[in-house]
This record gives sequence, structure tokens and C-alpha cells, in this order.
Amino acid sequence: MLRITLVSASAALLLSAAANAEEFRFAFQADANSMDPYNVNESFTLGFQGNVYEGLVRRGPTLEIEPSLATEWEVLEPTRWRFKLREGVKFHDGRAFTADDVVFSAERVQKEGSDLKARLAGPGVVSVTRVDDHTVDVVTAKPNPILHVEWETWAIMSKGWAEEFKATDPQAVTETEENYATRNANGTGPYVLESRDVDVRTVLVENPAWWDRGTTNGNVSKIIMTPISADATRVAALLSGELDMAYPIPVQDIDRVNRANGTRVLVGPELRTIYFGLDQFRDELFYSDVKGKNPFKDKRVRQAFYQAIDIDAIKSKVMRGLSNPSAMMVGPGINGFDENAKRLPFDPAASKRLLSDAGYPNGFSVTLDCPNDRYVNDEAICQATVSMLAKVGIKVDLNAQPRSQYFAKVLAPKMDTSFFLLGWTPGSYDSHNPLFLLHGCQNDTGNGQFNLGRYCNPDVDALTSKILSETDVAKRNDLIAQAWKKTMDDVAYLPLHQQALAWGVTDRVKEIAQRGDNVFHVRHVVVK
Repeated sequence: MLRITLVSASAALLLSAAANAEEFRFAFQADANSMDPYNVNESFTLGFQGNVYEGLVRRGPTLEIEPSLATEWEVLEPTRWRFKLREGVKFHDGRAFTADDVVFSAERVQKEGSDLKARLAGPGVVSVTRVDDHTVDVVTAKPNPILHVEWETWAIMSKGWAEEFKATDPQAVTETEENYATRNANGTGPYVLESRDVDVRTVLVENPAWWDRGTTNGNVSKIIMTPISADATRVAALLSGELDMAYPIPVQDIDRVNRANGTRVLVGPELRTIYFGLDQFRDELFYSDVKGKNPFKDKRVRQAFYQAIDIDAIKSKVMRGLSNPSAMMVGPGINGFDENAKRLPFDPAASKRLLSDAGYPNGFSVTLDCPNDRYVNDEAICQATVSMLAKVGIKVDLNAQPRSQYFAKVLAPKMDTSFFLLGWTPGSYDSHNPLFLLHGCQNDTGNGQFNLGRYCNPDVDALTSKILSETDVAKRNDLIAQAWKKTMDDVAYLPLHQQALAWGVTDRVKEIAQRGDNVFHVRHVVVK
């Protein structure tokens, strides 16, 4: 049964509040994967869940860290942090929030099936222990100056609720089997899940008992989120007034939305880097006509692919100028970004020479896995790349899929891909995050969790480990620079660009916070 109802006994109160609601209707290009907050490490899903669930910390409209379920924290000793928890907070079903819920959430997020293990594994957390009802200690293996910076999206769940409804294990993104938390939710946040029709409509209503009610500027009492995959349909719904907000707005429609009466597009830079990844681990690619060996293990082949991609053409023709070509796997706004880094030049002749030198004078075939509803013009980027690679002798079969199918295929543990497109926003806004998660030699501790091509350089791992615990800023930044130089010299990935944000809104929307990480929280929305 797709429709679910409020978990709280106070449903009548919440529905009454929603009856006089300031409704806010918005559409995204796809649905949230799940309401289980540990299902998938993906910005829209985590952002939407962030209207219902909360972490120990949160980020404000300009990405500054703010207290949330923790009111303060201190470093008691180099490897022990103490967090004071907010008192008087209730989950949506009326249960009190305590340290037991934090300890439970720390255990659950690290279980098999969780896609967010890195929230604790990345900082090297050894233990999370209860000191008293409103205090927890977090112990790390080494000193870590950025322990908590990704914890906005480590949602705290109710231990009692999860145990009552047999949802103590997370729903894995690669599995179809569900648990109660897949379609139901019980957070502490500003909105309560009223109903969910998967891929049709999800409704959230105001939580009148929210601890921060009255201090934020938002006035939305009811949220109706509708996934609309077709760009034309999504834009038409905005222009007709059926929606108050729609995103993303395709770059080719921005002028039309701005010219229309009563609508406008909010455009801003995004921190996400779009890139291609390559299987560099298997002895033979799953999807290629090369048998008995893996051409992507050869740096010359990886470089040939890189230099066959005309990034300026992608910017001008596919992205209509709304992208920032990148030489790095991080962009402006991320600590460790080097504005002097240069892309390898677009040079098809060099690509052909490199392929010939590597033993592929006539090229080879490979399948490219690509989402068609996740990033700005994702399928169009892949189609353009297919044409570019064809010019140097590479035959690419494009497998473009909706993101729910795509993520289930390419993410761990399946990693059923040879060549793929992804985007990454470091949740810490620091280079350690992509160095650890995208470039680390993959193991069961979270290192390289999203390193789908399993690139591995032990020297990079050693530097990344030092970066985690180095507290001297200048020394730490030098280590970061060394690590990025090694990965770029290795051609570990094929970085493309940072895409631009394009959110369409009607004049009914008076205030909205467009964060550079593309996480959208309705608590900042003011409508008339």
C-alpha cells in the first residue's frame, strides 16, 4: 500500500494546523529515494528528509554551522569530543529525544546497507557513548579538527520508534526490500510526514511542537512535493501557477521563465563537481569488447578519454554557458581548491596517439552508465561525450536510466559499471571528503566508499590519513595540495565542471535560501 499516514497520536492537531496552512507546492525532477535517512547519500533525498529529520548540527542559509539537536560541543582531549544535547525536544510521535537516540543512530548508520557510513567512518569515530540523558562523548582514533562538519545529514532517529516498528536496520539503496522507515518517518524537525505516494506526491505538514518554531523566518505550514521528470512538464506547471517552485530549470528555458509574467529563475553557483569515472580495478571490464585485460588500468587510456572531451563545447552547447569547467574534483568554495590548476588540453590527435601507444590503434567499445534525471543536462552531457569519443575511435554504448535504477546499479556493493557519470558535493566543504570517499583504496572501514572505479594509490591514502588529523592549517593545506597533485597526475577521474543552480519560483515566493550545496530546506521559505 503506497499511502501512509502520520505516525503521531496528535494527527488531529497537525491536520487542523495544516487546514489553514500557507501551502508551498514544489517539484523536483525525481522523487526522494526513500524516507529512511540512511538509504542513499544523495543531495536531494537528504535535503528533503532534512525537513523532517535533524542532525546534531545544521547549516544555515550561507552554509554556516549552527547548533541543532546539540546545543554546544567541546574537545575534552585530542580524541574525545563532548556534545551537549538540546533538552525538551520531542520526536513527532511524542517520544522524548535523549542520548540513547544518538547512540542508537550512531550504531544504525554504520550497519550493513547504510549508504552514510562515512558520516562516522570518515572522521574515524571509534565510539559514541552516553554520558547522561543529554550528553554524549564521541571518541576518534586520531585528532580530527572537522569531526562534526558533515553531521547535518546524519539524521538522528528515535530508538524506541525504530525498535517498535522493526526498522533498526537501514534500507539499502541497492535492495528492493523495505522496512517501516522506507515510507514512514519520525523525526524532530519542523515538518511531519502526512502522506507519501511514491513517485506521485509527498505531503509534509507543520510540526507545531518544533523546538525552533518562531525563530526562523519561514511561514510554510504545508509542503506538497511532486516529482516531475519531464523538463517541459515541470516548467509548464511552474508557468501555469500549479507550482510555487520547480527545479532544476533547464538552461534552455531560463530566459522563457524570466520573461513570463509572475515567474523568475534564481541562478547561482553550485559546489557540486560533475565527473566521469572508470573501472580501474577489474582484470576485465564488464561492458567492453576488450577481453582478457582492462584498458582503464593504463593511464594512457584514461588520459586519451580525458583529452577527447571538448569541455568548452559542453559548456557552450550543452550547458548554455552555465557551467565552470574544472581541472579538479573540487571547485571554488571547497577547501583545497586550486584556482591555478589546469585541465589537460582538448586534443583528439593526442588521444589517438595515446590509444595507439597503449595497444588500441583502432579503439574499443565500452558502455557508459548515465543518469537521465539527476544532474543538469546529464544525459545530454553523456550523449555529447559519446560523439566526442567516437572521433578518436572509441565506440560508446550509452545506458541512460532514471536515477533510482542508476544508483542501484552503480553504487556499492554492486558497482555494476565500467564507465559512469556522477556528481559530488563534499558535505564537509573540505578536500578530505572526496579524497577519502572517492579516491581512497576501498575497504570495509568506509575508505573509498564511493570510489566506484576503485582507483587506488597508497601514497594518496597515506596523505589523506595525515590530512584527517593535522590541526596546523598551513601544513594541512600543503598535504591536501600534495594529494590532489598525485590524483591528477594519475588521471584518477575525468572531471568535467561545476554546474549552476537554476531554481524557478513564482512571485508568491518572497524569501528562499539557495544554498551552494543545492540542499533545499523549506524552513527558510516565506510565501504570501
